[in-house]
Amino acid sequence: MTPVSIFNDVIGPVMRGPSSSHCAAALRIGRLARDLMDGEITEVLVEFDRAGSLPTTHESQGSDMGLFGGLLGWEADDERLPNSAQALAEAGIKLRIETVDVGDPHPNTYRLTLKNSRDTHTLIAISTGGGMIEVIEIDGVALRMDGGYHETLVWSDRQKNWGQEDWKKCFCPQSSCRDGIEVIVREVGERQFVQVKADRFVEVEGLRVKRLSPVLPVPSRKDLHVPFTSCAAMLEHDADKNTPLWQLAIEYERARGNFTEEEAIAKMTDIVRILRKSIASGIAGTSYEDRVLHHQSGRFAEMMQKGRLLDGGALNRIILYVTAIMEVKSSMGVIVAAPTAGACAALPGAVIAMAEEMGKDDEEMAKAMLAAGLIGVFIATRWTFAAEVGGCQAEGGSAACMAAAALVTLAGGTRDQAIAAASMAFQSMLGLICDPIANRVEAPCLGKNVMAASNALSCANMALAGYDPLIPLDEVIDAAKAVSERMPREHRCTSLGGLAVTPTSLEIEKRLAGLKKGCGTCACH
Repeated sequence: MTPVSIFNDVIGPVMRGPSSSHCAAALRIGRLARDLMDGEITEVLVEFDRAGSLPTTHESQGSDMGLFGGLLGWEADDERLPNSAQALAEAGIKLRIETVDVGDPHPNTYRLTLKNSRDTHTLIAISTGGGMIEVIEIDGVALRMDGGYHETLVWSDRQKNWGQEDWKKCFCPQSSCRDGIEVIVREVGERQFVQVKADRFVEVEGLRVKRLSPVLPVPSRKDLHVPFTSCAAMLEHDADKNTPLWQLAIEYERARGNFTEEEAIAKMTDIVRILRKSIASGIAGTSYEDRVLHHQSGRFAEMMQKGRLLDGGALNRIILYVTAIMEVKSSMGVIVAAPTAGACAALPGAVIAMAEEMGKDDEEMAKAMLAAGLIGVFIATRWTFAAEVGGCQAEGGSAACMAAAALVTLAGGTRDQAIAAASMAFQSMLGLICDPIANRVEAPCLGKNVMAASNALSCANMALAGYDPLIPLDEVIDAAKAVSERMPREHRCTSLGGLAVTPTSLEIEKRLAGLKKGCGTCACH
C-alpha cells in the first residue's frame, strides 16, 4: 500500500457533511465511477451488503449526499452537496439503491453498476476511514486503487501474451519515462486487463481505454519511500537527537508528498485558517433543518464572557471551540476531517483554543497540527480511523491521542513528552463505542469530542510533568485494534446499539424523518 500522507489520510479532507468515512469517501468513489463512465451516466445501481454499516446509515450520515455529488463531479466542500440527490435527478440519472446479501468483509463497501448509452461497468470500493478509499474491483477484475494516481485502464483482445515490460514499452517508447510508471497486467479469459499507475495518463492507441483522475490532494508516485511508519521506527531513526515531533512530521511528509519544509508548514497553516473561520461561523450561529442539536455555542460564549461558568481556565475556550466546529459540521458547513468528520473538533478545538490562550500565531498552531498528523500516521498505518471498523475509539480515541501530542508541542515539550501524552490519552479511550443518536453524527459525538479534547489537555500536562505512560504508543494502537476485533457489530457505527436504540433516540429519528417529508416542525428549531 502507498504510505500514509498527513494531508491525505490524517488532517483532511476539507469537506462538508456529517461523516468523512461516509460522505467524503463516497464522493471520491463517485468521482472515480464518473471517470470510468467518461463523465456520462444515465443509470446507477447502488448495492449495500445487509451485514455492513451502510444499509442503516447511508442516508442520514451523508453517504448518499457524497456519492451523488461525486457522480456529478463535485468537490467535497461544494456548497451544493446537501441538494445532490435533487441535482442527480435533474441531470437525468436514474438511481436505485438496494440491500443485498453478499457477505462483504468490509462494513463500508459500495457496489456500483453504472450505465450510459455505450457502456455498462461495475465498480466495488470501500471507505477505509477519514475520507480514504480503495477501489477493489472493476468489471469483475480484482485490483487496488486508492485515488492517488492517474490511472489508465486498458482492455486488450490482441496482446494476450504481453507482460509488464512489453506494455511499458508500448506506453513509453523512450526508456527514460518507464521508471515513473507501474504496470499491472491481469489475464481475464482470452483478454488482458492492464492497469497503469503514474503521475500522468499514458498514451494508448487502438485499444479500449479508461482514464481515472486522482481524487487525493497529495498524489502518489512509484517507488515512494518514507523514513519510518511506526513510532518505534521513528525513535530508532531519530535516536538521541530528540528532534521536535513537528520537525519529524515535516521530514516524513517531505518524503511522502515531495514537499519542502516551507510548503508543508504553509499547507497546514492554510488548514488552520479554514478551521478558525469554521469556529467563528459556528459561534456566530448555524442552522440546518435535519439535525438533532440546535445552536448552543453562542450561549456558551455569552456565559463564558459574563463569568457565569465554572472556572475551567483554557478548557472552557476549548469546549467552546469544539462545540462551534461540531455545529458547523452538523449544518453542512466547511470543516476539516482531523482525523475524521465525526471527530473533527477535538484536535483543532484544543490546539486553536490553547494557542490563543498562549498568544501563539497560526504558524505555531500549524506546527502543533503537524505533530498531531505524524501521530495519526502511526495510527492509520497500523489500524484505522473508521468507526465502522473500530468503534469511536478509532475516531475519538485517535483524536485525543493526536491532540495530546499537539498540545505538548505547543507548550514546547520534547519529542518523548509528546509521545507519552499521546499514549496516555489513547489508553483511556479504549473500548469507546459509536452510537449516534437518531442516526446523526451529532450526539453523543459532541460530548465525545469534548471528552477527547479534555483528555488531551490532561495528558499533555501529565506528560510535561514527567508522568510515565508505561505502554509504548505502538502497543496502545495494537491494543485498540485488538479491542475492536472483539467489539460487537452493533457498537461499531451501525446505529444498532448503545444510545442509538434508546426510545428517545428512536423518537427523535422518527420526528426528523417526518420533518424531511414536510409533515412537522422540529422542536429543536
